[in-house]
Amino acid sequence: MNRSLTRVLALASVSALASAGAQTKKFTVTSPDVHEGQKIANVHAFNGMGCTGSNTSPALSWSGAPAKTKSYAVTMYDPDAPTGSGWWHWVVFNIPASTTKLDAGAGDASKHLVPAGTVQGNNDAGTSGYMGPCPPPGDKPHHYHITVFALDTEKIEVPPNATAAYVGFNLHAHTLAKAELTGLYGR
Repeated sequence: MNRSLTRVLALASVSALASAGAQTKKFTVTSPDVHEGQKIANVHAFNGMGCTGSNTSPALSWSGAPAKTKSYAVTMYDPDAPTGSGWWHWVVFNIPASTTKLDAGAGDASKHLVPAGTVQGNNDAGTSGYMGPCPPPGDKPHHYHITVFALDTEKIEVPPNATAAYVGFNLHAHTLAKAELTGLYGR
């Protein structure tokens, strides 16, 4: 009888763990262009201010979002920028919940490569769309945090030309989950 009870408890534990694992799949972001902790290729760097990149936003894909996700947002932020407040390189929001990737170059707002209804917010240079890395020469490599937010709302309602901080405040108020990938760039 004791052996049977032990077997039943063991099976119940395995079943509970399997059930919990099925309910908690991890939200992740991946990129063929940016690899965790590795140098970002020059093609993704800014073209200006002494940098000679192509300013092409990296391809991104994500999976494992919570079931109640109604939209996504993507940001790219450099906390190492010598501004006292970091530098926002890319702010994209109101991405439909049916979208799970952005192709390379989607950050060029003039090409309209993002899904309908998606907003390319202003970066810290005050322009819409992607602005690639361009840290000061001689600085240690900066960290570029690419974050995908799974949101509980279809739209973030912000005024036109809202700052990245304003958008970020609204993103954090609606975040169900977030996934992050960090690349490095220096010159």
